[in-house]
Parts: sequence; structure tokens; C-alpha cells
Amino acid sequence: MSHSMKFSDLEIWKIGFKSLSEIYALIKNFPKFEQFALASQSIRSANSIIANIAEAHGRYFFNDKIRILYIARAEAEEVQSHLMVACSQEYISKEIANQLIERYEVLIKKINSYISYLSQKRPDSPINR
Repeated sequence: MSHSMKFSDLEIWKIGFKSLSEIYALIKNFPKFEQFALASQSIRSANSIIANIAEAHGRYFFNDKIRILYIARAEAEEVQSHLMVACSQEYISKEIANQLIERYEVLIKKINSYISYLSQKRPDSPINR
């Protein structure tokens, strides 16, 4: 990786950010009583993905990066669950839910690939920047 690469240059961050923007747009249509429940949980989980990707980028050791990327991956799974619930309650259409769930599935696979890439490095050596 380039010494000048920023977390926002990472493809996984860009996918997560675009998906978060779509989640924000979707929750505007949720019922008011969901504002502090499913809507809030969905935003927190989706935002946590990109925050953890950014944090992992800033970590010095490969093992730290990988550990935090596992958290980002888990948050992506959580967002998928929230989307399924929103769909089951008819807050969003099945088509929109499936599109976003698939996008998060792609993101999970790309995070896995990044974890694999980092795992091939010496696990306890620092990242050279």
C-alpha cells in the first residue's frame, strides 16, 4: 500500500460509505416509533463499519488491523439483519432490502479479502507507512 493512502481511498470504505448513505435515506421512511429503535440501530451499525475500517487503517500492527476488520465485518452482518427486519415489517421493499443485503454481502467478501491480504504479512510486525 502507498504511504499516502488514506482510509477513504480504500474500496471497502467507499462501499461502506455509499451503503451508509442509502441507509440514511431509507430510515426517513420508517415509522416514528422506530426512530430510537431499528432506525437508530441500523445507522449505528452501518456507521460502525466505516468507522472500524478507518480505525483499522490507522492501526500500527497487522494483528490490530485484522482484529478491527473482524468487527467491521460483524457490523456488516448486523446491518443485513436490520434490513431483513425492516423488510419483514414492510418499512422497505423486498427489492431494496435484497439489493442492500447483497451490497453488504459484497462488502463482507471484500473485507475478508483484505483480512486475508493482511494475514499474509508477518502477523506481529508493524505496518510501514
